[in-house]
Amino acid sequence: MGTILTNAPAEPLGTVAYATADGLLGSVWLLVAIPLVSAAVLLLLGRRADRWGHWLGVAAIGAAFVLGLTYFLQLRGLENKSVELSMWDFITVGDLRVDFGLLFDPLAAVFVLLITGVGFLIHLYAVEYMSHDTGRRRFFAYFNLFVAAMLLLVLGNNYVMLYFGWEGVGLASYLLISFWYERPSAATAGKKAFLMNRVGDAGLAIGIFIMFATLGTTQYDEVFNSVGALGATTVLVLGLLLLLGATGKSGQFPLQAWLPDAMEGPTPVSALIHAATMVTAGVYLIARSNPIFSANTTLQLVVVSVGALTLLIGCVIGAAKDDIKRVLAWSTVSQIGYMFLGVGLGGGAYALAIVHLLAHGFFKANMFLGAGSVMHGMKDQVDIRRFGGLSKHMKITWITFMMGWLAIIGMFPFSGFFSKEPIIVAAFERDDWTAWLFGMAALLGAGLTAFYMTRLFVLTFHGPKRWTEDIEQPHESPKLMTIPLILLAAGSVGAGFLLASSVPDWLTATAGLGAQQEGHHAVLSHTVITVLSLLVTVLGAGLAWFLFRNGTATAPQPAGVLVTAARKNLYTDAVNEAVFEKPGIFLTRALVYLDNRGVDGLVNGLAAGIGGGSGRLRRLQTGFVRSYATSILTGALLVVAAFLAVEAGWLA
Repeated sequence: MGTILTNAPAEPLGTVAYATADGLLGSVWLLVAIPLVSAAVLLLLGRRADRWGHWLGVAAIGAAFVLGLTYFLQLRGLENKSVELSMWDFITVGDLRVDFGLLFDPLAAVFVLLITGVGFLIHLYAVEYMSHDTGRRRFFAYFNLFVAAMLLLVLGNNYVMLYFGWEGVGLASYLLISFWYERPSAATAGKKAFLMNRVGDAGLAIGIFIMFATLGTTQYDEVFNSVGALGATTVLVLGLLLLLGATGKSGQFPLQAWLPDAMEGPTPVSALIHAATMVTAGVYLIARSNPIFSANTTLQLVVVSVGALTLLIGCVIGAAKDDIKRVLAWSTVSQIGYMFLGVGLGGGAYALAIVHLLAHGFFKANMFLGAGSVMHGMKDQVDIRRFGGLSKHMKITWITFMMGWLAIIGMFPFSGFFSKEPIIVAAFERDDWTAWLFGMAALLGAGLTAFYMTRLFVLTFHGPKRWTEDIEQPHESPKLMTIPLILLAAGSVGAGFLLASSVPDWLTATAGLGAQQEGHHAVLSHTVITVLSLLVTVLGAGLAWFLFRNGTATAPQPAGVLVTAARKNLYTDAVNEAVFEKPGIFLTRALVYLDNRGVDGLVNGLAAGIGGGSGRLRRLQTGFVRSYATSILTGALLVVAAFLAVEAGWLA
């Protein structure tokens, strides 16, 4: 390790150079090590850590946040604003050289603050939420492991290190989603998340293989500086494979089905997955790989299409769900779609997507933890049709959830307005007819978001009470749960403006991020788009308030084709079952039959034949002399008879 070097900013897109880390930034590895060691201690000590293990888990993430903030402030003082720490050779096989190295640059820095900052508040909330669970110490071990893996993912300086963290996140998510594994639904949800993510992970792995095969390296700077030497087809294939990995982790079409089922885990898990860690990984991958995606317009079009389609899918399905956590889950699918739309648009929209990702971390964590607070006061009920009137009994939860609701629907001046509205404007700035297609999709998504999130808010906190008979009096959550809600609500109010006014300039130090596109003008003026965005938001929210202000039926009602389809997740699960699950089951059963009847049948049949034949021959060995004499006489007579037959010409 040398001193911190000063490099001139890269001029052409994709030309990347990093300084080596020394001094305080030379200890950036502690960001990963602290939560990882904490997780190991909690798992190895077992029950001996039950009394205090949860506080160790909280302290580890708190320490990581303090360090991350310190490193962030240190990075701001550097001219280059990108430092690299090479620790040791991780893989050395033939021509393949992979560093175990970390990269701390503006993009990694904002992700570190999101993961550790919001993650700390979720950990703190979970202390009380999981207080009655006998596996709380184990839960915090998995929680710390989750954060450590996500930090490695965003801090790795090459695609192999990213993949190492990528798989760690997948493992931790499986352990947390199926944490209550005694419930069949939780065990199934964990397996579903694990298997669907393996599809995306396979794409990412193959993409990394292609990098090495064509470029001879997986280091970020070396890959990005060599993208221009690749053919258009190679870039397209490589980008599509990376996109497949991103859709798996971020729950985007066509691999979105696992994300809502992940709600089977404890509510803090849902908050951590949806706000600060796992689902943001796909957006990070595309943003980090921006020189690859910016090198092929067809690839960008595919990313934009995936984002636009997914944001509408999430909105439509979310409007038909009655489970408070599943509505929020589908809202995450939709909001991540906006982020994919942003990173697909390229240029300055990369930074806009990151701004929305950061702002989303505040208001989505706020609402998920708010949902957990509602469940805490309603004996773990999740059906919003059975709520109502909770604003009078859970005032802190109501007010903080309101801040998140106003932020996610993009109401001025809450954070979602400053983070989502610029993406809608950017969609209208495409230089062909697709500006109308993607711009209108983003506008429609804004109206639908306002509708189904207002439906959720009104049915939960307003209107007549519709509680079940076992609910006597809902109650507010303890302070250890409400304090994180208050802090996240503050972020839901002001984070968007602060982030939108600072993050794009901050990200200009990362090649390709924050750079404004030249020569593109929106088909509608910025003012008109802003007015339209606010108008569809008000109309969507007003319609939902009008329809659901007095509650709704507590039993499923007959519905039209679209609502029926939305209740069944637009039949995406049915398609997966018909195209993949049932043929897979049939193939598995056929192979088992072939193995049992064919391979095993041949082996077992041969063994049975030899065993049966030897058993029959064994009967000839009686031990009686007269039997052997009779056998010899019979044999001799047969031989004589044969000779006579030959002499007589009978056998000629």
